Amino acid sequence: MVRMIAIMMVGLISLSACTPAEPQLGRDGKPATKVYKIGRNATGKLQFRMLDSVNALRGSKGAAPVELNPQLNAAAATHSRDMSIQNRPWHFGSDGSSPIDRVQRVGYTGQLVGENISESYETELETLGAWIEQPDTRRTILAADAKDMGFAWHQEENGKIWWTLIMGNPSTSPLIPSANPSASRLVPIVISEETATTGEEVAEIVAAAE
Repeated sequence: MVRMIAIMMVGLISLSACTPAEPQLGRDGKPATKVYKIGRNATGKLQFRMLDSVNALRGSKGAAPVELNPQLNAAAATHSRDMSIQNRPWHFGSDGSSPIDRVQRVGYTGQLVGENISESYETELETLGAWIEQPDTRRTILAADAKDMGFAWHQEENGKIWWTLIMGNPSTSPLIPSANPSASRLVPIVISEETATTGEEVAEIVAAAE
């Protein structure tokens, strides 16, 4: 089940100028779902693509760029696999660990800024587009105090992807772990409607940065 859907438009296409292709049918006679498959050697490529896209969005709002952090990458990968095992997208691990617990376990000595998660069949950029549409996940991406980023995923055989993005600040003391399933709401930043970025704008910002 897709929990987040982002519609990203790069340009306008005239309906009268093209004929819709006939959808491919599955064995059940219903339209077959196109699966986004991630290759085994695509980790670095996807992580840096997400980093560049996040920094493009941050730059468009006047926020400083973040850097990939291997410890936060490890924490994100661990939680993505664990969400798959639990078969639900939420911020607590199967052992009851919070996002703060997980970043401390991998040796990150800074402070957790926020954690975004998603269960979907969409690409990393479509997932980013969905996150930027929601106030709480958008706050994590654009947090002014974020300096480090971790990004990872786990893909099941059926194509479902469990995405995790973590933001941290290495210059501040760690938070004391507490029962808070929405870690992304810890970010002390307010985004007005005037400065909010829509999913449609994500594609334009990212394309301009390439």
